Amino acid sequence: MEPYVLHFNETNRTHLPLVGGKGANLGELAGAGFPVPQGFCITTSAYRMLIESSAEMEELFTRLEQLPPEDLEQLRLLAGQIRGHLTALPMPKDIEMAILDAWQTAGKNRPYAVRSSATAEDLPSASFAGQQETFLNVIGGDELLSAVQHCWASLFTDRAISYRTKNGFGHRSIYLSVVIQEMVFPEVSGILFTADPISGHRHTISIDASFGLGEALVSGLVSADLYQVREKQIIRRQIAKKELAIYALPGGGTVTKTIPEAFQEIQALPNHKILKLAEIGQQIENHYGTEQDIEWGLVDGEFMILQSRPITSLYPLPVIDDEQFHVFLNFGYIQMMTDPMPPLSLSLLSNVTGFMNKGTVAPEKRVLREAGGRAFADFTGVLSLPPLRNRFLKLMGGMDELLASALTEAINRPEFQHVNIPKKTVALRIRRIAPMAIPVAFKVAANFWLKDPSKANSKATKFINQYVHSVELKLQQVSGTERICFIQQGMERMFPDVLSKIIPYVITGMLVSGTLTKKLNQKFGDKQSAGLLSKLYKSLPGNVTTEMGLQLGDLADFARDKPELATYLETASHETFYNGLLNVSGGPDFQQRLDLFLLQYGARCIGEIDIAKPRWHEDPAQLLPSIASNLRTMRHGEHRQRFEQGKLEAEAAEQEILRHFTGIEKRYVRRLIQLYRNLLGIREHHKFALVKGMYLYKLAILEEAQTLAAKGKLLNAQDVFYLSAEELIALLDGQHSGNMQEAIESRKQQHEANAKLKTPRVMTSDGEIIEGKPRTASGPTDALMGTPVSSGSVTGTARVILRSEDAHLNAGDILIAPYTDPGWTPLFTSAAGLVTEVGGMMTHGSVVAREYGIPAVVGVAGATELIRDGDQIRVDGTQGFVQILQSKVEKGC
Repeated sequence: MEPYVLHFNETNRTHLPLVGGKGANLGELAGAGFPVPQGFCITTSAYRMLIESSAEMEELFTRLEQLPPEDLEQLRLLAGQIRGHLTALPMPKDIEMAILDAWQTAGKNRPYAVRSSATAEDLPSASFAGQQETFLNVIGGDELLSAVQHCWASLFTDRAISYRTKNGFGHRSIYLSVVIQEMVFPEVSGILFTADPISGHRHTISIDASFGLGEALVSGLVSADLYQVREKQIIRRQIAKKELAIYALPGGGTVTKTIPEAFQEIQALPNHKILKLAEIGQQIENHYGTEQDIEWGLVDGEFMILQSRPITSLYPLPVIDDEQFHVFLNFGYIQMMTDPMPPLSLSLLSNVTGFMNKGTVAPEKRVLREAGGRAFADFTGVLSLPPLRNRFLKLMGGMDELLASALTEAINRPEFQHVNIPKKTVALRIRRIAPMAIPVAFKVAANFWLKDPSKANSKATKFINQYVHSVELKLQQVSGTERICFIQQGMERMFPDVLSKIIPYVITGMLVSGTLTKKLNQKFGDKQSAGLLSKLYKSLPGNVTTEMGLQLGDLADFARDKPELATYLETASHETFYNGLLNVSGGPDFQQRLDLFLLQYGARCIGEIDIAKPRWHEDPAQLLPSIASNLRTMRHGEHRQRFEQGKLEAEAAEQEILRHFTGIEKRYVRRLIQLYRNLLGIREHHKFALVKGMYLYKLAILEEAQTLAAKGKLLNAQDVFYLSAEELIALLDGQHSGNMQEAIESRKQQHEANAKLKTPRVMTSDGEIIEGKPRTASGPTDALMGTPVSSGSVTGTARVILRSEDAHLNAGDILIAPYTDPGWTPLFTSAAGLVTEVGGMMTHGSVVAREYGIPAVVGVAGATELIRDGDQIRVDGTQGFVQILQSKVEKGC
């Protein structure tokens, strides 16, 4: 039988199931020799015994599990009923005696702090901090037993229930221990983080300190001094005005007192004590091997440690294998896909930069490295070389202004000045890139001066089709490990063999854009030039993403005059969509047209750089919201008419421009315009080639996964995405003898946890998260600033859409999204304006918005949270701001 009571000297971190997170940590700290007030734990066995003694708890648990999490009023009522029931239950006598015996052994005349300690508390993935109750300065046996029973009941506070539901913890699976700890009465107390919880900097110790008991600080009753220590030096002292403090009363309980005014702004801890406390904090981190959140108190001039738990809010670090300072940028912000990816997606994606390395490279040496389920690119070497740095920052500015701003901040850090990338390493990578860079440079020059730009699209399209056909043939000729090795090599050769054939058109287009902009600015001035370029950009020929949107509009047109079909498309479910079409008037014909669309574009989807994402081919119902929005917001043929109108405006702008030039200069400007119109539309082709190839790879991988599932090595084929490519090869080759399923289930849970992380744009190897500073521009003082990417101004209803499959746009709605990649394009024909959190002048959403002529502002930090669905807003795509004119709350919605 498990004991009801364990003293601190009988517990350590392995006893979490018996004494919960808090109890296990206190026993561990005491055993490691840290100054911890002594005490004991009432084990989870006692809690379980209390629950089992109740005839009503089974029914109450069932009601709790069936309660909708959004029904806060019913949650409040049921939680109160459970707490009342538990505090009214008589405590089993053998538990009561065990508690009182331990109390008398520890010293019955002493005051105690009584704290809850849950089995899901103080974990690396969830802290549960503040979810259960604490009782301070408890004196006497009856008072102690009452506090214990109220601690048990506090497992069912409203906030504790909500927290468990949000984090996926079952109410029956969490057990409660109670920590009885000798009460100490500190002159000063507070919290120490062994890493800065705000910036994430792993080598900055952050200390909050205030007078009296720490509960005043934890509860938010008082402001605290903030001290920060790095490398045994105090780097920051922020002295707060400390007006209140909580102190213990002689007879038990606590009292809140006002601090005399003369002492309110005195530094709570002297400098030497700050450094001493930081040293203790570092020792505790070293003991646990991970960053810690530590509660402490200064008692009679000596520090006492009251608790230590992992810091759960830090974003994970990419792995490095040296002591150098590294700067990592989030690859997802470049690719407009900030969601986490499973291991196989990351494993294959990391091979894309493999052409820069020689032979097999360890994960910690790759350009792309995993952290928090995202791919982070290590471009420290590029940033350390001034000639490359400026060009790189300019390129990133076109992708996302905040990204470029964050990178600029990072390279201005003192640590960056000491970066020493061996010249040999840089030279080797340049040498491997040179064989591709030189031919690309020649092709760019030929495109600029010699080649007919009107043929560029057909040539690029022909190459993509040949590439896709060759991959398809090769995948049919190989199987097993050979097939997966071919896929790895295909990803590694993606840039030199595929993208480098299309990139010259893209680079030429970018050079032409800069040259033409400069030329027109000189002739017309910045403002008029911007207007002409905006018109010149409309309805570019050859853009695969724009053409995709037009064809989807054609599908909507087919359904527009067929009421039964149109209604079905508005209401169909994902599971029965295709089968249901056969029973709807016009459905079979619509399906034929949809199949033709999917034959060309079915490899696309939202977040398409993640090979695990379901493609439109696999789940065509993903397209339904876009088709339905088109049906609601457009007239028959309107999307084609708009495109033709854009072409006419572009032609008129060309004539207006050429009217101001003569002779050789006119011929030169005409050439620039031809290049501008024909090449800028090809900027999506290289990604289209990558996506089509990856879809073929995915189908081949799933075939191999089916084989493994049939042999019992995987539970189902989809589990393959939670393996690395190397693990998949080992499984196929029979070299992996262990059971991978446990690891797969763990990775699935981690993937869900990663989805809850707010992923940074830029982070350093010190763990510091750098988000960049928004641009300064003229606009209303209450406006949200971003990057202006498509001119014009529009006022309308904000439609906040986090996933395109949940989209429901009406006429005049402005699309507010975290990001937009090509999978979002179908919604653009229905949107009156666009606002995204991620992006820059040259990212997908910006390009398509300019083509469609809808005002757009991107890189608006926190847009999907600050703007509410249904708000009336104004988007100024010329100056780069978004203004909330009337919130949904003000409208009474």
